[in-house]
Amino acid sequence: MNKLLILVLSVGISVSAYAQQKKATGTPTKPAQTQPALPKATGNPANTRSAATQQSAAGGSANGGANQPATTVTSGNASARPIPETDLMYKKVVWRGLDLREKQNKPMFSVNKEITKVIIEAVKRGELIPYRNDSMTTPLSNNEFSVKLTKPDESGDAMSEEEKKIFGNAPAAEEDDVFAKLNNKGKKGATAAATQTVNLNEFFPKELYQLEMKENIVFDKKRSRMYYDIQAITLVIPVKYSAKGVEERIASFKYSDLVKVFRAHPNEAIWYNEQNDAQHKNLADAFDLRLFSSYIKKVSNANDDDLATINEGSQKGLLASQKALEELIEWESSLWSY
Repeated sequence: MNKLLILVLSVGISVSAYAQQKKATGTPTKPAQTQPALPKATGNPANTRSAATQQSAAGGSANGGANQPATTVTSGNASARPIPETDLMYKKVVWRGLDLREKQNKPMFSVNKEITKVIIEAVKRGELIPYRNDSMTTPLSNNEFSVKLTKPDESGDAMSEEEKKIFGNAPAAEEDDVFAKLNNKGKKGATAAATQTVNLNEFFPKELYQLEMKENIVFDKKRSRMYYDIQAITLVIPVKYSAKGVEERIASFKYSDLVKVFRAHPNEAIWYNEQNDAQHKNLADAFDLRLFSSYIKKVSNANDDDLATINEGSQKGLLASQKALEELIEWESSLWSY
C-alpha cells in the first residue's frame, strides 16, 4: 500500500513539473483568424455618398455661423454653400450697401488689412476673377480692371487721347542712361522689365470704402429656417471720388471665390477684434456670422429699380430700406403660429 501511494505521488509530481516547464518555455499558438466583415450592399458604390457629405453639399447659407458645414463648392457657383432649388419655399434677391467707415464695419477696414486691399491684390496675383457686374457672366481682363481703378485726371495739363497713343504710359527709355545699359547687360528679361508699366494713379484701398453685396434671402423648407446666401460682392467708387458725381461700380466678385481667397490668406484677410488681439477672425467667418452693418438698396422687382428710384429720393429710399427689412422679418415670424 505504501509503495502504491509513493508511486502515485511521484507520477503526480512529475506531471506537475512537466506542465510548469512547458508553461515557462511557452509554445507558439496559432492566432485565431477572423474574417473581415463585408460592407452591406447599398446600391451602386459610384453613386453612394454618406449623409455627412450630402449635408455639406447642401448645407446652410452664409448666415449659419460656427455650425455650418465646410465650404465645398466649385468656382462655377457663386454661393459658398448652395442650397438645392427643390428645397426652397421662398426666395428674394436683395442688394445691400456697406459703408466701411461705420463703427461696426471698422474691423473689416483696419489699417493695411482692408478688405478692399485684399481683393485688389488677389486680382493682381491672378487668384480672383473680376466681373463686369453682379450677374457674373462677363469677366474683366486685368487691363480693364486696372483702368477702372484709375483715378480721373484732375490736372489741366493731362495728355490727350492722341498723345496717349503716341507716348503711352511707359516709363522713360533707358537708351540714354549709360549706367542702366551696364546694369541690364546680360540680364534676362531686362527688356520686359523696362517696358512693364505700373499704374501709379490707382485708388488707394482706404478710398474705396463702399461695397455692394448681392444675396438671396431664402427659406429652406427641409430645415425650416431662413438663410442669407451671399452671391456677390462689388467694389464701388464713392461719390466723393467719382468724376460723374454718382457711385461707380468697379467690378463684382463671386462670393465662393472670395471665400477661397480669404481662407488662403488668413494673415491678411482678418476681421480685427479690438477687444482681444488673440481672437481676430477670418473675413469669411465674419460674413458667416453677419458681423457687419448694412442697409438694403434694392429688392428684386420687375423694373429692376432700386429703392431710391422707386421712392423718388435718397431720403425716402432710406426709409423704404428700413421698411423692407422689417417686412422680411415680419414675413419670417408670421410663418409660425403658437
